Amino acid sequence: MSETTNPGEEFAALEAETAAQLAAAADLRAWDAVRVGTLGKSGTLTGLLKGLGQVPAEQRKERGAALNQLKGRLEGLIERRRTALEEAALEARLRAERMDVTLPPRPHAPAGDGGIHPISRTMEELIALFGAQGFAVAEGPDIESDWLNFSALNIPEHHPARQDHDTFYLPAGADGRRPVLRTHTSPVQARTMLTQAPPIRVIVPGRTWRADHDATHSPMFHQVEGLVIDRGITLGHLKGCLIDFLRAFFAISDLPVRFRASYFPFTEPSMEVDIGWNRRTGELGKGGDWLEILGSGMVHPRVLANCGIDPREWQGFAFGMGIERITMLKHGMPDLRPFYESDLRWLRHWATDPLAPPSLAEGI
Repeated sequence: MSETTNPGEEFAALEAETAAQLAAAADLRAWDAVRVGTLGKSGTLTGLLKGLGQVPAEQRKERGAALNQLKGRLEGLIERRRTALEEAALEARLRAERMDVTLPPRPHAPAGDGGIHPISRTMEELIALFGAQGFAVAEGPDIESDWLNFSALNIPEHHPARQDHDTFYLPAGADGRRPVLRTHTSPVQARTMLTQAPPIRVIVPGRTWRADHDATHSPMFHQVEGLVIDRGITLGHLKGCLIDFLRAFFAISDLPVRFRASYFPFTEPSMEVDIGWNRRTGELGKGGDWLEILGSGMVHPRVLANCGIDPREWQGFAFGMGIERITMLKHGMPDLRPFYESDLRWLRHWATDPLAPPSLAEGI
């Protein structure tokens, strides 16, 4: 533009030219070219601003003010076009990525499919049955400290469960101790006793990890623990609680239940719990044979003391069982591995209706 041109006309022409170029910019790359051509180091407006030094002193102030106003208008034009282009690009992306939920279902997922996984269903049943006995649900992290997973529960340093071939350890922390993927849900018992004053009555369903894998074992599996702490708790309370649960869960009102002396570091005395079954046919409740189903016992006084509870005043019992194990027994499942293989045929066969949660009134 010639310096003899009227400044007002010159600036208006530049503004109109920039607006036209911005309107023609179809994307952000073209928009950026217009921005640089106008406001960049070698841009048109930048050149006019640099030329102020050549303008006579009596005109410089007026021309400088007009240029600053022009710069503000141009920056506004450029910013508004950028916003419009970004919104248009977002709209185009949303249209391209939109999922039409009205489309018919895929052939491998026919309408009406979908159900509760057997493990989730068993957890719901456990919560319903033990909830009727006054138990609340407690939860804890999957990664535990060595102390909570072992030491607080009276598990000695030389116990096989602490060895690398049995347990998944993580890199050591600042204290030199290695965190562990919890080998049982029992650390939540310790957490509950450390944070909640007795009386306590909780169950702890959740994931656990051990280095084992075959038809009846998985590196990741599920357990449920039970803990009761109160005054005057006896083995009679433990036996009544478990007998009622097992007969309700397996829906066998006269299911034979046997308590057999055993050893666990965190209970004293300790007992394995067996149920009657037929070894030849696998039928529960009949046949005269016995099948070990879970472990239990009175909470060891040292565990109570480790968690800040006076064993001279409070007593309690605890129990634990594998959720996959009782699910397999209840439904006659011969192999643990399909639980985690995501085979849709298996899942469709064993899944339960998500709209029919277990209840004591309608049956577990």
